[in-house]
Amino acid sequence: MLSNETIARTFFIALLFIVTAAFIWLIRGFLQPIFWAVALGIVVFPVHGKIEQRLGARKSLAAAASLMLVLVVVLLPLAGIIAAVTSEAAGLYARLADGDIDPSGIYRVIEQNVPQLLSLLQSVGIDPERLQAQLASGAVEVSRFIASRALAIGQDTMRVTVFFFLMIYLLFFFLRDGRRLLAGLIHALPFGDERERHLLGRFAEVSRATIKGTFVVGVVQGVIGGTLFALLGIGAPVLWGVVMALLSIIPAVGPALVWIPAAIVLIAGGQLVSGIVLIVAGVFVIGLVDNLLRPILVGRDTRMPDYLILLSTLGGLAGFGLSGVVIGPIIAAFFLSVWAMAAEEFGEAPELDAATGPDPSNDPDTGNDPNAGGNG
Repeated sequence: MLSNETIARTFFIALLFIVTAAFIWLIRGFLQPIFWAVALGIVVFPVHGKIEQRLGARKSLAAAASLMLVLVVVLLPLAGIIAAVTSEAAGLYARLADGDIDPSGIYRVIEQNVPQLLSLLQSVGIDPERLQAQLASGAVEVSRFIASRALAIGQDTMRVTVFFFLMIYLLFFFLRDGRRLLAGLIHALPFGDERERHLLGRFAEVSRATIKGTFVVGVVQGVIGGTLFALLGIGAPVLWGVVMALLSIIPAVGPALVWIPAAIVLIAGGQLVSGIVLIVAGVFVIGLVDNLLRPILVGRDTRMPDYLILLSTLGGLAGFGLSGVVIGPIIAAFFLSVWAMAAEEFGEAPELDAATGPDPSNDPDTGNDPNAGGNG
């Protein structure tokens, strides 16, 4: 027969799960700004720690200073880029609507300058005339897509603004009270302090490495691509540079989805040298940035194989949108860490730290004392 204490504990655990589920349901619409506030806090925390040391016990002032640094260094330039992209996108849409840009005209240019390409298409079973019709319909679809996205952005302005200020507001408190919140979380979780510190350390490592790597690789590839487009006289270089930066999320092939068609158009239009320059720069400069920087900034810090980073990134994008770029690798890292813990717990396996990385108790974000924070 169950004792009163067992019954009371069972009901309390049930109540705990119900209340937790209800709270998550309550804030479900704001999970993305909460996640990005935590992720940005993890990235900024090393710099914030130095600011906090200089300001002593004035934690609120240190958090405000770190927040201002984020606004000045990251968010204000980002706002300027968004304004430039919006302007160029509006101009591109206007030119498409007025017929100044006619994608179906590419067919005529190819027919005049590279007729061998049309013969090659016919030899592989592609009807050039049908291709011309598809280009014309594609132009209409592109125009509609740009118009619909512009309308959607306008309608979402209030929502994005609320999310932005909520993220900034939460970031302030995460920076100011981060250590205390972390200690409380470790004390409350029932997995054991060592495991909790390890998992939280992995969360910090993967979040920081993924955001840092994605941001740096994207910025470098976008700047190089946009500069190339501007030097070669291709319209809307800022817009296409940003598109390449966003596509850099897809390792190896992302920016090529922009510069390869642009190079083909240049060559078909008789600008052979410009097209070749773009191809060479795309392969040996833009592509090399991805091959060199991404393994250094992402793979080394996350200590995950490249194929797993690729699969988790693509899966995260499919499941969570843009936030999935960070969420996907975090889930993959947790998967590896938890299975390493299970192997150590239930069978013979390498030590936890040898399997998944250095001792998380030495992580500056999770504290140095493995016995601190309660018994979990």
